[in-house]
Amino acid sequence: MKVLVVDDHALIREALHSVLKRLNREAVIFEASNSHQAMCIVEEHPDISLILLDINLPDRDGFSVLRELRERHATIAVVILSSSDDQDTVKRAFKLGALGFIPKTTEREVILNAIKLVFSGGVYIPSQMLEETRSPRLTDKPAARDSLRGIGLTDRQIEVLALLMKGRSNKVIAKTLNMAVPTVKNHITVVLKALGVTSRTEAIIKVGKMGWELPPKPDS
Repeated sequence: MKVLVVDDHALIREALHSVLKRLNREAVIFEASNSHQAMCIVEEHPDISLILLDINLPDRDGFSVLRELRERHATIAVVILSSSDDQDTVKRAFKLGALGFIPKTTEREVILNAIKLVFSGGVYIPSQMLEETRSPRLTDKPAARDSLRGIGLTDRQIEVLALLMKGRSNKVIAKTLNMAVPTVKNHITVVLKALGVTSRTEAIIKVGKMGWELPPKPDS
């Protein structure tokens, strides 16, 4: 497991180094204080699994770095670090291909769980963003289920969507609902099409915005 931490603050790099070592003592951790160093390290080590990328770098806009990484190194998972957690910043990060967004005020244990989630194939969205996108008056569960059925989703697909809202990976969803992974993928394709979105992250955000209260999570 190789991870690159990109941040111009040494204390933050040190803190993340400690978190990553808790996750895997054998992890090889590279550090960069600017985008130039980061890209050089990525070129030298294309087998890096994860990049923790600060959005505010001294020599370049972090969003442009994210865009380049997605274009040139699409297999590397990128999680954004930011001192800002406003919705526009978070949405832009996911639109450019980030698999997670971690505010720098996040507690270490939450950071650890977020990284674990991304490594397992999930997407980490800060809980405060989901809370902000929800309507102040949620519909009751029967109405919500009827609403989701109204856009063409079956009960099984609604259950898949409920697990997507928790950031679960395809494998975890398959295990939880006792179905094959290809079947989960097919359901997700239908869910995304019905919601009029192109990614899991967009689906989570849209469901939150529309105020749909999903049925109880199958694994809760």
